[in-house]
Amino acid sequence: MLDELEERVAKLEAALALSQINYNDCLDTIWMLTATMLVFFMHSGFSLLEVGSVRFKSTQYILAKNLAVVGMGFLCWFVLGYPLAYGSSGDDVEVGGSSSFAGSGGFAMEGLYGSSAKLRAWLWQGAFCATSATIASGAMAERTQVKGFVVYTAVVTTIVYPIVAHWGWSGHGIFKFEDGGVMRSLAGPAVVDFAGSGMVHLVGGVGALCGAVVVGPRRGRFEDPTVENEFDAPNVPFVVTGTLFLWFGWFGFNAGSTGSMHDISAAHTAAVAAVNTAISPCVSGVVVFFMRTMVLKPKAFDVPGFCNGVLAGLVSITAGCATVVSWEAMIIGFIGGLLYVAVSALVKRSKVDDVVDAFAVHGACGCWGLIAAGLFGGPIVKGNGLFHGGDQLRAQLFAVVVIVLWSGVLSLVIFVPLRLANMLRYAEDFQEAMEREHITMVKAYVERHMTEHSTTSSAKAAAVEPTLPPQDTPPQSLKNAVEPGMTFATAQDERPTQSTETLQTQSSEALTVYRGAGCVAV
Repeated sequence: MLDELEERVAKLEAALALSQINYNDCLDTIWMLTATMLVFFMHSGFSLLEVGSVRFKSTQYILAKNLAVVGMGFLCWFVLGYPLAYGSSGDDVEVGGSSSFAGSGGFAMEGLYGSSAKLRAWLWQGAFCATSATIASGAMAERTQVKGFVVYTAVVTTIVYPIVAHWGWSGHGIFKFEDGGVMRSLAGPAVVDFAGSGMVHLVGGVGALCGAVVVGPRRGRFEDPTVENEFDAPNVPFVVTGTLFLWFGWFGFNAGSTGSMHDISAAHTAAVAAVNTAISPCVSGVVVFFMRTMVLKPKAFDVPGFCNGVLAGLVSITAGCATVVSWEAMIIGFIGGLLYVAVSALVKRSKVDDVVDAFAVHGACGCWGLIAAGLFGGPIVKGNGLFHGGDQLRAQLFAVVVIVLWSGVLSLVIFVPLRLANMLRYAEDFQEAMEREHITMVKAYVERHMTEHSTTSSAKAAAVEPTLPPQDTPPQSLKNAVEPGMTFATAQDERPTQSTETLQTQSSEALTVYRGAGCVAV
């Protein structure tokens, strides 16, 4: 009787243990799939932000490049990216050998279908890989050929990002490997990059800078200072909406980097990461808005700058989001905002045409994020920062140097031959008329055609043809669209006339778009 009872207890304990394993696996899968969907949703934020930052004629081109990044990115990750990043078998890896540089195995997802953990990790890291490639898209907007950018995307998602991910996140690379039961790097402590300030954003930001330099500025960008505002973000609502979408997805980006959610330790780490993801961008966004509004000329509201300040804070906190406390996250965001303002001005003064400030946001702040993780973070959040007596900084600086060199050299190796082969930059005349060539549908998000179908009578077409208002007098329809009490600047006023500035006139359609009220005069 006693033996039978012991046998039944043993079976129950085994069943309970198996049930716990299954429960943990299900919980981890739900958590990681949800976080992956948030990261994937960030591509809609990138698309809106970039569409809002380019002129009307370039909208479909920038969207085509963003879709190409997602499509090509995951296909390249499927074939070769994942094997190079995480394909190493692991147990017999020796640092300094070939496996410390890149992984091997798992080509085309071979051997992954027996484990839900491997499948969800493949999808999660694939979303990160596509994100690193899309950063350069906005920087090179309005003059880059789609085919050239597709080539860049293929190389980044096949080689550039996967190798860096292997170095930092596989557990067998030069940034993080096990040595005597302790995780280390070639520079001492293991590099801290919890969610990718360096592995994702610095890689993409350096590529964006190289691409913007090699492809050259847009036609007329730095030739005539009097028309500089022609290149300002024409659709601020899209920019703001895209930024909020990115911020929303960033909670999955940072908190989801726990990789699991079946114990209290992972839950606590995710909570710390999420809190810091909320705090840091608030500080950096306000800092940039204050600088642009109250300190730097022309001392005017700069909403797109506010948005980039928010993104700068998000990138800055990404590396150390799980290893710093809230007041340290505020300092990191504050410095990140100041750094963005300085680097953005420097890039512009250097006449590098970075349309969305991709390098200032992702490159400079990605570098700062890695360094900040070496300065801040104490034992309360398992940090090893210099300000708490730790020795983390040297490893972080080592990672910054290696990532910048790796990403910069390979990006130039990609972009320079493409430029020499005339596969990167559109011809000057084509930039002026790209919305009418090589596009299946000429309608875009703000266009309103004034001409009728070809079967419409000429009399009816003439009846709807508008009479354009005088230059210094806004149309009555625009006056009715704005808030009561708002005044318009005329040619005699010293105030700026941005509220009635003509963004685009299509001669064949007699179209005039007014920026200030976001209206179309017909």
